[in-house]
Amino acid sequence: MNNARRIDLIFEDDDIIIRSMWESDIDYFTNEFIKLGWGNRKDTLLLYFREQCSFERDVLVAEYKRVPAGYITLIPNAKRGPFFDMNIPEIMDFNVLPPYRRCGIGNRLMDCIESVAKSKCKHVTLGVGLYSDYGTAQRMYVKRGYIPDGSGVWHGNKNLVPYENCVNDDDLNLFFIKQLAE
Repeated sequence: MNNARRIDLIFEDDDIIIRSMWESDIDYFTNEFIKLGWGNRKDTLLLYFREQCSFERDVLVAEYKRVPAGYITLIPNAKRGPFFDMNIPEIMDFNVLPPYRRCGIGNRLMDCIESVAKSKCKHVTLGVGLYSDYGTAQRMYVKRGYIPDGSGVWHGNKNLVPYENCVNDDDLNLFFIKQLAE
């Protein structure tokens, strides 16, 4: 596969580098996720890399002191939820490995992906899970100016009606939108 990409290095300071995903990141993150008990994500990461190469998805990787520490992805047109097919970019699959949290990596990844989104549209959207593991992300999104879209809770690609039973898993989401600064 070709590592050539329209976004290469987009941010660098003494500790953090934000760059496009490299093919070698697939095995690195897969192994780290397995060690953490998060399961094997190799097929998903390979798909992201292929979509990056074909300009269907932007994938940014953060390195902390030259070690891959997290990633975030952006699709140009939401494929699910209340913004489906409205030509609004959607941030998807945002991960910072636990040893690298609270180092500014998450906010730096968000700064960079929002900059990419701004080149496509004046808004960006995302869905966030509702159980406690997502608490830090929920708070960060609100602090960054994301607001709930008002459509309520979604499971998968279905808007749940009041009193409908659901499972509180990774597919249970509340969608947010942010207007990007002019």
